[in-house]
Amino acid sequence: MHKQPSKKYHPFPPVSLPDRQWPNRVLTHAPIWCSVDLRDGNQALAVPMNVGQKLELFQTLVKCGFKEIEVGFPSASNTEFAFNRRLIEEKRAPDDVWLQVLVQAREDLIERTVESLAGAKRAIIHLYNSTSPPQRRVVFGKSKEEIVEIAVRGAQWIKDRLPRLKGTDVMLQYSPESFSSTEMEFAKEISEAVMHVWQPTPRRKMILNLPDTVEVAMPNVYADQIEWICRNIKNRESLIISLHGHNDRGTGVAATELGLLAGADRVEGTLFGNGERTGN
Repeated sequence: MHKQPSKKYHPFPPVSLPDRQWPNRVLTHAPIWCSVDLRDGNQALAVPMNVGQKLELFQTLVKCGFKEIEVGFPSASNTEFAFNRRLIEEKRAPDDVWLQVLVQAREDLIERTVESLAGAKRAIIHLYNSTSPPQRRVVFGKSKEEIVEIAVRGAQWIKDRLPRLKGTDVMLQYSPESFSSTEMEFAKEISEAVMHVWQPTPRRKMILNLPDTVEVAMPNVYADQIEWICRNIKNRESLIISLHGHNDRGTGVAATELGLLAGADRVEGTLFGNGERTGN
């Protein structure tokens, strides 16, 4: 055992933002809220919800007033897929509620996900892939360029399948997973690569979700990261900047509030905590 464990760790590298604006701002309006309470498919729960339980929770979320609800990960299991189909085929979702579905940047999973949305009124397709240095090195063994290619291919596979969702109002969302642990320049680069494929406009925006996937720093650092992206990413007016907090350090709500001060427009969270890890 290390005689002085504290000596093992280095301070989290700060964001270069000497003229940061968020500390002087005040929140004056509510963000766009998206519930991710139903996101079981990527959580590997010992006892996940069944279709009936998910239907009951969905109706509760609708009664609470959510207009964007992530209904799950349709390609993860038959339960997740069947739940999506029942929502759509039994017309359980009000016309003004967006059904959000999560999918990794893999063609077989994207195919199954698009299949699950046939007939939906409104849908958000949420694409993600891992971007942080440890995940690039340890999980994928790939370079930055290869990780960007994964995201771009995934974005193109989704775009190619959109004609199959004729009659569905589709919004596209991208998450550089582990955003808060990723170099800001690289997070910007990979997000802009996806934007180049999807071509969002001020009238047809895409959601850029910036998750605090593992809380590795204080909330003020996350706020700096969000403000840096808002100020430096191209075509900001064509984006809805979204936050997805986790609670590893117990500061998920604080990080999200500061992220809103930093310029974000939208929050993904759960009824029982900020970030689906807490919610479950």
